[in-house]
Amino acid sequence: MTPDELSGALSAALAAAVADGTLALPADAIPASVHVERPRQREHGDWATNIALQLAKKAGVAPRTLAEDLAKRLVVTPGVKAVDVAGPGFLNITLDAAAAGSLARTIVEAGAAYGRNDSEAGLKINLEFVSANPTGPIHIGGVRWAAVGDSLARILTASGAEVAREYYFNDHGTQIDRFARSLLAAAKGRPAPEDGYGGAYIAEIAEAVIADALADGDADPRDLPDAEAQETFRARGVTRMFAEIKQSLHDFGVDFDVYFHEDSLHESGAVEHAVARLQAGGHMFEKDGALWLRTTDFGDDKDRVVVKSDGDAAYIAGDIAYYLDKRERGFDDVIIMLGADHHGYVGRMMAVCAAFGDTPGKNLQILIGQMVNLVKEGQPVRMSKRAGTVLTIDDLVGAVGVDAARYSLARYSADSNIDLDLDLLASAKNENPVFYVQYAHSRTVQVAAKAAERGVRREDGFDPALLDQESEAVLLGRLTEFPRIVAQAAELREPHRVARYLEALAGDFHSWYNQNLRVAPYPDEEVTDQHRTRLWLNDAVRTVLVNGLGLLGVSAPERM
Repeated sequence: MTPDELSGALSAALAAAVADGTLALPADAIPASVHVERPRQREHGDWATNIALQLAKKAGVAPRTLAEDLAKRLVVTPGVKAVDVAGPGFLNITLDAAAAGSLARTIVEAGAAYGRNDSEAGLKINLEFVSANPTGPIHIGGVRWAAVGDSLARILTASGAEVAREYYFNDHGTQIDRFARSLLAAAKGRPAPEDGYGGAYIAEIAEAVIADALADGDADPRDLPDAEAQETFRARGVTRMFAEIKQSLHDFGVDFDVYFHEDSLHESGAVEHAVARLQAGGHMFEKDGALWLRTTDFGDDKDRVVVKSDGDAAYIAGDIAYYLDKRERGFDDVIIMLGADHHGYVGRMMAVCAAFGDTPGKNLQILIGQMVNLVKEGQPVRMSKRAGTVLTIDDLVGAVGVDAARYSLARYSADSNIDLDLDLLASAKNENPVFYVQYAHSRTVQVAAKAAERGVRREDGFDPALLDQESEAVLLGRLTEFPRIVAQAAELREPHRVARYLEALAGDFHSWYNQNLRVAPYPDEEVTDQHRTRLWLNDAVRTVLVNGLGLLGVSAPERM
């Protein structure tokens, strides 16, 4: 029996109580879906609900009285072994072994579909993450967003949403000027500008720009006047750097659906269009020759200049236009992932969202990520040899590999600081969380292979009532939770919930395995339905581990 089936049985029990006059509630007060959850203590049963406490006041009865009536109605439901009333009116529900065990077959037959749900169905979501400036390699903070953002996109898609991964390509503004001047200085053997960029990669990109120009039959940019040479390094350098960024992300398992160029907002008239919309809504005013947005009307700490007194657009103008552009492309929800230094951005953009008549926190959602620190041999890792000042995506992947990097970054709440121990993540130890989960998967493969050698075939028999050991009940209970965990991770925009679930599932599976409950018979032993049924359970665990790791963009190796 699945949680949805149990939820339906509870709704039916409530409807019956209303129909026979026991419960004085209008029919529309009965929830279509009753929330059930796993009790914290196993001895309290398989599932629990507080629905009696929720409805008792409306019905004018004591919660425990309502709970006792529901218990009598629910206990006759096929698959329900016992229903106990606890405390002021909680219901603790225990399923019989057959009802619980049937889940193993359901999962295996569902395959890749198990865990998918429709909690976000109908939503068109724009998810913007990473968006590193094309002035250097992606630093460790951006790597965190690559892992978390791509995992969130997968989870939202699995929950029914239509998701577009978007990268905002910052090719407009002073940082690109500094990048071009830095390349020019490196090419001509000059010191980097005071406000420029350093690191070995600058010299590498400068050399590549020169090689590209010569290969195309153009002049050596070093022989051009500085102003002309700088434009060459700007155009070719940004293209070259961004190609490297895209390749690094691709190698990390992250590809984007849309690469949006900041320059296009200014060239297409999108900024003027957005300003006109806000003016028409009465949210703009003139002061000191500049055009301001009255964001304080929507909770911001001060009003914002959108067009400066010299007629140039302020930085926020691009952000305003970009948000409106996303909404006019038909996206219901716009999610933006930003680093810890962008806290001040949240209030003003939520005000912009409200000024356009949208709902802050719904149509616009901003997730802030905290710092990542790397540790090796007990000491902080402080510098990238190539970038010179920051640690990069290639540094992390080179140290621990893609799987460990992605998993370790996605398994923490994004709003927490994390320290990653590179020695641990590169090790084959149970203390290494990605190894622990992947090893559980490889162990399911080994169990199935050994069973096949001994002639155990799933299709020859399945008796869910045989899954009656305590460790099997715990494992089945954990497997039941997976769709709910995926839906919750989607709703809360928290991929780490999937990772932590997988670690708990791996722990339950390792405990079950270590009890030596045979899936493969001994060489002189006959194959029975007990073996076959346990193989269904083993393969159900394998299915969920594959599906869960896939949501995090992490592989499920068959051998470790």
